Amino acid sequence: MLLGGSAAVLVYRRLFTASGCWRGRVVGPRARSATPAHGNWASGKRLLGISTDKMPAKRPFERLPTDVSPENYALCLKPDLVDFTFEGKLEASVEVRHATNQIVMNCADIDIITASYVPEGGQEINATGFNYQNEDEKVTLSFPSALQKGNGTLKIDFVGELNDKMKGFYRSKYTTLSGETHFAAVSQFEPTDARRAFPCWDEPSIKATFDITLIVPKDKIALSNMNVTERNPYPDDDDLVEVKFAKSPIMSTYLVAFVVGEYDFVEAKSSDGILVRVYTPIGKAEQGKFALEVAAKTLPFYGEYFNVPYPLPKIDLIAIADFAAGAMENWGLVTYRETALLIDPKNSCSSSKQWVALVVGHELAHQWFGNLVTMEWWTHLWLNEGFASWIEYLCVDHCFPEYDIWTQFVSVDYTRALELDALDSSHPIEVAVGHPAEVDEIFDAISYSKGASVIRMLHNYIGDVDFRKGMHVYLTTFQNRNAATEDLWSSLEQASGKPINAIMSSWTKQMGFPLIYVEEKQEGDDRILKISQKKFCASGPYGGSDCPHWMVPISICTSEDVSCDNVKVLLDQPEMTITVKNVKPHQWIKLNPGTVGFCRIQYDPTMLERLLSSVQNLALPPVDRLGLQNDLFSLARAGIVSTVEALKVMEAFVNEPNYTVWSDISTNLGTLSTLLSHTDFLEEMQEFIVDLFSHIGLKLGWDPKHGEGHLDALLRALVLGMLGKAGHQPTIEEARRRFKDHVEGRLVLSADLRSPVYLTVLKHGDATTLETMLKLHNQTDLQEEKVRIERLLGAILNPDLVQKVLTFAMSEEVRPQDTVFVLGGVSNGSLMGRKAAWKFLKDNWEELYNRYQGGFLISRLIKLTVDGFTGDKMAADVKSFFETHPAPAAERTIQQSCENILLNGAWLKRDAEAIQQYLLQRKAAHLTV
Repeated sequence: MLLGGSAAVLVYRRLFTASGCWRGRVVGPRARSATPAHGNWASGKRLLGISTDKMPAKRPFERLPTDVSPENYALCLKPDLVDFTFEGKLEASVEVRHATNQIVMNCADIDIITASYVPEGGQEINATGFNYQNEDEKVTLSFPSALQKGNGTLKIDFVGELNDKMKGFYRSKYTTLSGETHFAAVSQFEPTDARRAFPCWDEPSIKATFDITLIVPKDKIALSNMNVTERNPYPDDDDLVEVKFAKSPIMSTYLVAFVVGEYDFVEAKSSDGILVRVYTPIGKAEQGKFALEVAAKTLPFYGEYFNVPYPLPKIDLIAIADFAAGAMENWGLVTYRETALLIDPKNSCSSSKQWVALVVGHELAHQWFGNLVTMEWWTHLWLNEGFASWIEYLCVDHCFPEYDIWTQFVSVDYTRALELDALDSSHPIEVAVGHPAEVDEIFDAISYSKGASVIRMLHNYIGDVDFRKGMHVYLTTFQNRNAATEDLWSSLEQASGKPINAIMSSWTKQMGFPLIYVEEKQEGDDRILKISQKKFCASGPYGGSDCPHWMVPISICTSEDVSCDNVKVLLDQPEMTITVKNVKPHQWIKLNPGTVGFCRIQYDPTMLERLLSSVQNLALPPVDRLGLQNDLFSLARAGIVSTVEALKVMEAFVNEPNYTVWSDISTNLGTLSTLLSHTDFLEEMQEFIVDLFSHIGLKLGWDPKHGEGHLDALLRALVLGMLGKAGHQPTIEEARRRFKDHVEGRLVLSADLRSPVYLTVLKHGDATTLETMLKLHNQTDLQEEKVRIERLLGAILNPDLVQKVLTFAMSEEVRPQDTVFVLGGVSNGSLMGRKAAWKFLKDNWEELYNRYQGGFLISRLIKLTVDGFTGDKMAADVKSFFETHPAPAAERTIQQSCENILLNGAWLKRDAEAIQQYLLQRKAAHLTV
């Protein structure tokens, strides 16, 4: 499953980085004082009770008994799209392993009408009672006598609600071509919501086969995991049909899926003979062609990469109107938000195409890694999500090498994971999970982005040939079964002959990562490096006596050949000395080429000075220029170096040509702008941004040039958005002119220019601008365009207009899953907006919490709303509110947000004066030139 918040990372974060506007990352700005044991940070930390051993309390929980286990579910569902209910009949083939007079299953929001058990060759035994344990989402079926060992059939008739919470079996609202409101019946079961559609053993390790039957209106399409085998008139109602699907492979309940609604589709056969279909809203089949092209290339790519064929006869990809996540990998029937699947050839921007390619690659990877082989329990969730989040990039690089997608991985996933994992309130990749309420908390940047980053590091360490061999061993050994993290390590160790388990346990079982400090001295023609590691903390140097350490694969290159790893070592101790042969005194040395190792690097001053010259002359590859800048900015946020030093280094990038490097710089400047929105010298920060981006902006201009490609389009949108938001007057005037032409129909804006233009005119706009944007929102039927507008509305600066945007966020005009990001856009648009959004969240908490039922969207909402605040008082306010308004699935997020707020306060107190002096001196120097 790919989270909805993650979608914003690639599609939208690029533009919203100046003046504290929303950057699209679910992880906000982080910084702490240099000394963790004293000052505001420490006192605030004590006040809020933040510590690594004070994580959310575990609720009592027991997994299901193993007395009875399913082998096959024969499930028939009859949804009612008028009354929003459904009827169900379940006949489950089960094995009674130990004699028992009760069967315990998962069940939530379902009313059981009758239940009975028929032993093989015996008489039917009716259940005498149904005891619902609502807190644990279980039901106990009691029988008058013990069910004896052996096989039999469990029969249950039940009814449920097609809810509006985007989980379980739910209703999704959409508008037809004629403007009518209709509903589809849709499923979303991961992690623990199959139990809302039918009573079941809803644990990933309890696998079975499924025979699905759907009774649906005859004018609707019915889809499930497998292909349709029969479609017959329903004898009790001429308006209904009974649709039967082929028996599924053995699989976990969270992967079961069904959809009933009105859809068009496009189809193709992959080169390995699999029928691929992309289902779209009626009239929008053309918008499914890009995803179809990607999927048809991706299936055979994965089949060849794993040397394991795709095991189902078909794969459907379908766009769902109301969908909480970004996408869900149901076996054979993958569900997506419309913005993660549909591409309008005329009105979709380049970043949206890239996003669709990545999401398709992610979900199809799960068809093997997660579906064919499934994690044994949610503790090993990262096995599914970390791996898919890594290999989606491998797939997109195969399909679209012009995207330079691996450099973007570093900016989007790698740095995002480092930011979250530097917090005291982070968690290990592997987290002990018990109660279902705890599962949503670990669908975060650690499971996804850190998981992907350590897989990338491991792949680099092993090499592609042995990695693929190991993956083949793993998938064939555990196919149709369940596996734990150690099983993957064993398979890769067997293939590579390297100590994978010992190395990787240090990355998955403890949280955090190392700061590698390196200093050098010259001895003749050799360079002697002293390398040491300590845990990196966002609050500054690690102060504990029992510092953890990691087994870190370290590569080293020199200016003689940046593409070749001169030295490779495994840093498996706190420090070591390395000799690099034949390095002249004037030559530079770079650790972690490719920015592959999951760590921060701090160079001694001499080494850093040499490396900066290679930034200016572009001798370092883009990914290394990016990594160098990002490490330095992170060290500044932690108080290990000064923020002024990081800003001076950014000036060395004025001639930078690479999109992803600029993107990362813009993110960091956005973080700093958010911080400085609490001061009276934000304007000077905006002038710094204008100075830095003006050269590349002038070079790019507004219109594409002959021979430009995908990355040029992304860079132009990023740079123009940064300049417009920061107040660059020529950019503002041109944006206004083009916006006027667009609105009046004289010259329609290209899709790639819409975000920067909309952002600029809103930032410097008035009530008329907002009304015009809302009119554009109302007129378009392309969800990408609606979302593009929704996430930018918060840039408006008038307090009354901000209130109008907040009210709009909760209206019928905004799909429920997108409300979160409208509110996030307001919070990050300005300090005034942040305060207004926080008050709005508190005033409307009951409605918001009920809307999202405590799922991961609540965590996104909290983080996006409060992460930009600073200081003890604000952190205490946030903590106090959630003590009286508990959100169990967001407890860890609340702790992380409070920690971020304290860290922001410490950063501001430590560096604000020096930053102001630097910006003023720089401004004065420019005025005298």
